[in-house]
Amino acid sequence: MKRPIRVLIVDDSAVVRNALASILGADPDLDLMSPAGDPFIAAERIAAEAPDVIFLDVEMPRMDGLTFLRKIMAQKPIPVVICSSLTQSGSETALKALEFGAVEIIAKPQLGARQFLEESKQLLCDAAKAAAHARIGRKLPIPSVAPKLTADAVVSKPSGCAMIETTDKVILIGASTGGTEALCVILSALPADTPGVVIVQHMPEQFTAGFAKRLDSLSPMSVKEAAHGDAVIPGRALLAPGNRHTLLKRSGARYYVEVREGPLVSRHRPSVDVLFRTGARYAGRNAVGALLTGMGDDGAQGLLEMREAGAFTIAQDEKTSVVFGMPAEAIRRDAAMRVLPLNVIASNLTAAAK
Repeated sequence: MKRPIRVLIVDDSAVVRNALASILGADPDLDLMSPAGDPFIAAERIAAEAPDVIFLDVEMPRMDGLTFLRKIMAQKPIPVVICSSLTQSGSETALKALEFGAVEIIAKPQLGARQFLEESKQLLCDAAKAAAHARIGRKLPIPSVAPKLTADAVVSKPSGCAMIETTDKVILIGASTGGTEALCVILSALPADTPGVVIVQHMPEQFTAGFAKRLDSLSPMSVKEAAHGDAVIPGRALLAPGNRHTLLKRSGARYYVEVREGPLVSRHRPSVDVLFRTGARYAGRNAVGALLTGMGDDGAQGLLEMREAGAFTIAQDEKTSVVFGMPAEAIRRDAAMRVLPLNVIASNLTAAAK
């Protein structure tokens, strides 16, 4: 019998501590340590017994969460999930938290935090388990979850070849936990004349615009948050906005994106499966797909559909994945033509897109 995942909650709000403890403590796979009201108390808890995962607020007395996060990662790395209202309006703070080593960001509202947490039970428990997966050398099975919608809920499955022939290439990339840094590595290595790129990274809607700016500053390509009707053209990468599905579409030989609302697919919006399915339908063998690090299976079925439509498909390997969930599922389904380490994915994308 496997040992439950030890979780330490660090938050100065007693209401939030109690709400999180009630939610996480009800999951049999999670074991709660005594919560801490600030980082100094948390440090004492960690010295006595190291947790597997820390849920950390940002704005706290005596020491802010980002400073504490940096100390943890410099001294004894422990997976950290940032759960803070500050991140909802402060995307730069959230991006810094990811840069400093946070595994996941959960934005709670300024008002009604307890109600939000209670309504987000599955999200919170999944985040704790995803963070535990991210521990180096730690191997835990992907937990069973409630039934979830597939891409059928947003767009029907391709019935044949991808429309009329075109020679224009397009690159589609999907990522989740650990994907922010993986995308920085890939986008910084893609040449300025790379065929158009469309990306789905699981992130809350408040953060994607800031993350697109960060990628734009690192990449020879132009990177922006996708807007409805944006053209997919060489030298430009479009990042799906949080809380909106992003679909690849075509008018003649011209690719563009459709950004729309819709149900959660594979428990995500935006969903990689939705993007990849439209890649199979509208680009077919002129598409190149890459599924990167992340928990769960979003994107695995879509990558298989792309391969079946003639696209070149890649999955990130286990060694360089922060969480080897999504790419592992794609490999299991024989959706990936290549399984590659992160540092060579960019060169393989450009080679396949020539």
